[in-house]
Amino acid sequence: MFALTTRSPRAAVRRLAFSRLISLTGTGAAMIALPYEVYRATGSTLWLSAAMLATFGAAGLSAPFGGALGDRFDRRRVLIVADVLGGVMFAVLALVHRPAWMIVVVFVAEVVASPTFPAVEAAVPNLAGADDLSWANGTIGFGRNVGLVVGPAMGGALAASLGAGFVFWLNAASFLLSAVLVWSVRGRFSEDTTEHAEHQGLRAGFVFVARDRILRTVTVAWMVLLLGVGTVIVAELPLSRAFGVGGTGYGLLAASWGLGAVIGSLAGKRLRREWERSGLFLGTVGPALGFGLVAFLPWFAPVLASVAFAGATDGVSTVAFQNMAQRRTPDAVRSRVMAAMDAAVTTALALSFVGAGALVGAVGPRGAYAVAGISCLLGGAILLPVLVRERRSEPATEEIDAGVAAA
Repeated sequence: MFALTTRSPRAAVRRLAFSRLISLTGTGAAMIALPYEVYRATGSTLWLSAAMLATFGAAGLSAPFGGALGDRFDRRRVLIVADVLGGVMFAVLALVHRPAWMIVVVFVAEVVASPTFPAVEAAVPNLAGADDLSWANGTIGFGRNVGLVVGPAMGGALAASLGAGFVFWLNAASFLLSAVLVWSVRGRFSEDTTEHAEHQGLRAGFVFVARDRILRTVTVAWMVLLLGVGTVIVAELPLSRAFGVGGTGYGLLAASWGLGAVIGSLAGKRLRREWERSGLFLGTVGPALGFGLVAFLPWFAPVLASVAFAGATDGVSTVAFQNMAQRRTPDAVRSRVMAAMDAAVTTALALSFVGAGALVGAVGPRGAYAVAGISCLLGGAILLPVLVRERRSEPATEEIDAGVAAA
């Protein structure tokens, strides 16, 4: 029977994972419906780029503020409030029809949702304990990525048949249901909400990342990688139209990444600590191969499989990174550290949309995937030397395991 509330550590993680699944199913559907509606109304990849820029730009700009809320207040309450406000904003979006106003509303929606990612990432070690990090991160990643599979496929089909407004109402409801699920978890989300002298203000997360060699290098590598990957997001709809598969194919193309990431998250649940650095590096070379193949594959089904492979390697890599980052970061600043890294990489992704529309128009959707593959390789080239050096010097450079709460 589904208990109204739960205190068991594993049950708490499963409940949080289910909340992410519900919320991200709705959000994944909405993030397909939004560009679909904008592109339908304007027929312009430049407008499509503007919608993506507003979405990811808002997330990048507001992440430090959201991270600060996750360190200053109880993260459970922060998550509930963010979900409720997100539901309100998508209800408003359902009532708006002009592309310009839709972009404004989704910008605000991303701002109010900004505390969610860093609060979840920071809460996991407290809910699960040090010995269950891979299992917990893989379980939450599974919920997140299932949402990213179901949501886009559903969003493309529903937007084409029932309209984007219906999808936005559906997402509003998913936010509210997620808030109820988070409310039902009675586990420990935060260790200490007082501000420590060594971790003060919004900049504390950025300072911590800048001083930590692994976190700093991962951030730079991912920024380089995402400067190219943004072109893929803009190229998905033109690519699906080039194959003649329409809105449903567009949803399946976006969902294929999530399907692969589901598999990767499940594999990550069993990731051993000694393989975490290799798993992190896999998240650069795997997408490089997957995106690169799309530039040459002649049929749509192999394209979906190639993108799914890229997503699978990213799923493993995400668990590896979360494990490493959570161990290296004290609870008092963990939400701001996660937010600082998210702000940096999301801003890089947002910047990629500035020229993505023009790039896709110039080189075509297949060429855009080739560009993304090259950027992934460049990110791997930045990351590999530091991971190798860190492995060799591991006995002399201890991670901050004290930052992870005991079970």
